[in-house]
Amino acid sequence: MKINFYNTQKALEVSESLSVRIVNALLSFKKIQTDEVSLHFVDKQTISSLHQNFFSDPTPTDCISFPLDRPGEKSGGYHVLGEIFVCPEIALEYARENALSTQSELYLYVIHGLLHLIGYEDTSLVTEKIMRSEEKRCIEYLKEQTILT
Repeated sequence: MKINFYNTQKALEVSESLSVRIVNALLSFKKIQTDEVSLHFVDKQTISSLHQNFFSDPTPTDCISFPLDRPGEKSGGYHVLGEIFVCPEIALEYARENALSTQSELYLYVIHGLLHLIGYEDTSLVTEKIMRSEEKRCIEYLKEQTILT
């Protein structure tokens, strides 16, 4: 599987190897097969622009996911799960305001984005509760695998 990693922001150092390990581990954990996933770490201006262009909301946000091929769906023999855009600057600000680990917050956004790519939603109270529960399961799994500490 190909994991495209792009880091165009400068607010926070992001580990490509850890990011790739997280994506690989979670796709394995969730039994999702795909040929390609893209992970973008972008600045506030870029995430705000994406948020405006695709969701008519000009405010910065933590992550945005663009699912392409659904899990289990083969289109033309090559499966692209989708793209995740994460804003490390938002993670940094939120972690500081809430006395949390910046890295933990950042990789929570990666997990959240990946869950969106595989079909989880958080558009209602019920689906948000399911999403939060699944995020916790994924974090626990990554800690068990000693990928996250």
